[in-house]
Amino acid sequence: MKRTITRLLVANRAEIASRVFRTCRALGIETVAIHSDADAALPYVREADHAVRLPGSAPSDTYLRIDLVVDAARRSGADAVHPGYGFLSENAEFARAVVDAGLIWVGPAPESIEAMGSKIRAKELMQAAGVPVLEAPASPTEADLPLLVKASAGGGGRGMRVVRRLEDLAGEVAKAEAEALSAFGDGTVFVEPYVERGRHVEVQVVGSVVFGERDCSLQRRHQKVVEEAPAPNLPEEVRTALHEAARKAAEAIDYRGAGTVEFLYDPATERFWFLEMNTRLQVEHPVTELVHGVDLVKLQIASAEADWYMGWTDPPTGHAIEVRLYAEDPAADYQPQSGTLTTFEIPREDGIRVDAGFESGSEVSTHYDAMLAKVIAHAPTREQAARKLASVLSRARIHGLVTNRDLLVSILRDPTFLAGEVSTDFLGGFETGLRPSSTTDSAVAAAIALAERATQARTVQRGIPVAWRNVVPQPQRTVFEEATVEWFGGSAGYAVDGHEVVAASPTEVTLETDGVRTTYSIAVHGAAVDVDSARGHVRLTRVPRFVDPAEQVASGSLLAPMPGTVVSVAVEAGQRVEAGQPVLVLEAMKMQHTVSAPHSGVVSEIDVKPGAQVAAGEVLAVVEPELEEVGE
Repeated sequence: MKRTITRLLVANRAEIASRVFRTCRALGIETVAIHSDADAALPYVREADHAVRLPGSAPSDTYLRIDLVVDAARRSGADAVHPGYGFLSENAEFARAVVDAGLIWVGPAPESIEAMGSKIRAKELMQAAGVPVLEAPASPTEADLPLLVKASAGGGGRGMRVVRRLEDLAGEVAKAEAEALSAFGDGTVFVEPYVERGRHVEVQVVGSVVFGERDCSLQRRHQKVVEEAPAPNLPEEVRTALHEAARKAAEAIDYRGAGTVEFLYDPATERFWFLEMNTRLQVEHPVTELVHGVDLVKLQIASAEADWYMGWTDPPTGHAIEVRLYAEDPAADYQPQSGTLTTFEIPREDGIRVDAGFESGSEVSTHYDAMLAKVIAHAPTREQAARKLASVLSRARIHGLVTNRDLLVSILRDPTFLAGEVSTDFLGGFETGLRPSSTTDSAVAAAIALAERATQARTVQRGIPVAWRNVVPQPQRTVFEEATVEWFGGSAGYAVDGHEVVAASPTEVTLETDGVRTTYSIAVHGAAVDVDSARGHVRLTRVPRFVDPAEQVASGSLLAPMPGTVVSVAVEAGQRVEAGQPVLVLEAMKMQHTVSAPHSGVVSEIDVKPGAQVAAGEVLAVVEPELEEVGE
């Protein structure tokens, strides 16, 4: 029976909500956004025709509340619900609640979600359907190592741990259970063999119709970073077999709508195994859309309205690569970042698609995933797509938070990546080899821009040259945490640390070094100074001339690396600890982070308890170092 959607509520947030709204506008369907208090000012809320507030900020109080989401649909007059991805998107109970409320569910049948919702049960079904699966050892031995602990009810890297020593298995299982329970409300985990240099290849289906495959091998913390279609260096016979296995998987559960069947592929043996089926739209769906010329959200809606989907696929054209731009610091073990995106500008050009959840001035909270946007390039060849995408990312202006932008650019220009030699361990140690942007050159440009800024702010003596000194032996000193610049100012053409100043203003400085000119764009936000150039982005922090004693912290203080919630405390005051010993566990942005002792010593203070909310930079504990005994 044909059903018509007139007003659709997206039970999700940020980038995916905006993505679904875009298709709805093209189809003439009204839209409804739901938002937590933390998300009230994000762009997707304004983009919707209607918006409903869910009081609170934690996912458990907002986006994971089935009753609140269904009630929001009822109050807003929506007649359909699209789940997006994550949160309740693969929750059969939620799908049934939507249907029971008389609404159209834009997704597969609840029975299909249940069948694939448990990875353990899904493997049993796939094995019966003739799809190859990885066999989990009942009693692991040394010969079975390495092993992978995985959450049965979710994905995205949460509740997933690699085990390389049998004595670590029990502890890693316990950590995975706690993380899975926090992220998905289900702490069930299982163990399977870990393929060291495998590739993550997934097949897009709509019903049982196959829309090609994607390679999603480049991951950190078992969460995808770079995705592309079609998969590079894949033998045609393997490609055909993967597509057929995905079709069998969809038919085995009478699948309806858009879904993805994920496989682990071993290039050494050309064998592959079923991993899981995602009964929803994937984050990386844009690469499939660009290569196959389809709108997967449109197909989801068509399937929901008609309760079936029949169609055909044309051969893929060109190559598409997507990168996930995260607010995180790759150099600090991918530590998530939170705060204000003072500038967020990504060039929109032919062949480039940007699916973003944030804009300049947006606040990135600690309550949700750290992804800011997906940037996708489509070109006739893989090499051209990688080059185009790297260029756009390098010219983006992203200020206020540390991101993985430079890491992404390095990946896209890496010879091994360009050769298509990708695997799930590609990023192992890759971030430590990043070529840093020139801090010295950027610091010089920043110092000059700050001096120009001060000159323009003068109310008297405007004719005095920039950074002029009346005590000639004493240079102008501009101190950043990252570098110190000492220089003598003057009119245009003066030199600073070997760089000739060609032109200067408070926002742009051009320097010439060895006959090569480079222009630097400078943005000042409080103590932070962001410098962008063709050489990359450098973020500097000005050091105040006078420090408030109240802001000093005791030696040995353990500071919160980010805002978050204290999950557990492993020590108590007066306890002796070794360097590197866990002190407490902090949860932020869906991940758990262990805070360890910086050195051996005694815990003199422990200022937090489980459940406490802490701000970035807050003192959590103090470990006083041991004093070496002095011989007589």
